[in-house]
Amino acid sequence: MITAHDGRAREDARQWTGLINTGRWAALASVALIVVQVGIYLAWPPPRDSRGFFDLLLENPILGVVALDGLYVVSNLLAFLLYLALAVALWRVSRSAVVIALAFGVLGMAAYMVSPRPVEMFSLAHAYGQAGDAERVALIAVGDGMLATWTGTAFDVYYFFNLATLLIFAILMFRTPVFRRSTAIAGVIAAVLMAVPSNFGMVGTVFALLSLVPWAAFAVLVAVDLARLVTPKEAVAATASGRDG
Repeated sequence: MITAHDGRAREDARQWTGLINTGRWAALASVALIVVQVGIYLAWPPPRDSRGFFDLLLENPILGVVALDGLYVVSNLLAFLLYLALAVALWRVSRSAVVIALAFGVLGMAAYMVSPRPVEMFSLAHAYGQAGDAERVALIAVGDGMLATWTGTAFDVYYFFNLATLLIFAILMFRTPVFRRSTAIAGVIAAVLMAVPSNFGMVGTVFALLSLVPWAAFAVLVAVDLARLVTPKEAVAATASGRDG
């Protein structure tokens, strides 16, 4: 059934079809990237210290950059494209809440983008490979500092702000027929599991891994809901009639 609110959301969607389609494909791409990242993590666990990262970057630069969250940068860009599409779809529910959610999202993504250190670590690794024993000790100390800032304050700011963005959008989904209840529930669960950043020891690692399941479900469900939003009403009605028949 197509409600008045659904109709207004469709009017907005017609003006932003490109953004909504980009967001829904970004959602599916983020799920595929999660599978790739988890597979790489299990097959090649990241080093524990800067010396290990230096050796990995010298032996296999691509794998070293991936271990330093190279792919996670792409994942976050895809997530932000999804958030932009959600902002359009949820604009009629609460403009204030959407603006606040996007503000948290922008600040969180900006904080994260300054935290990874793949370029710096790559440069240090090359210097390490050409240095003598005394110089290597100093380079290892610099590398340890880089790793500390990688998952430091900016990373935690990103984590909590991203939680706020996802939670606000998920709560708004309960107030519109555009999104199914199951989509909103998956979003709330994923947000709750983000309450403990991944750099909080073993507990953080467990929460981070667990959050991937509801996030993946949320992304897929959102992609389906957004696809229905940009589908002409006649096609939706025809599909519904076919099911009733």
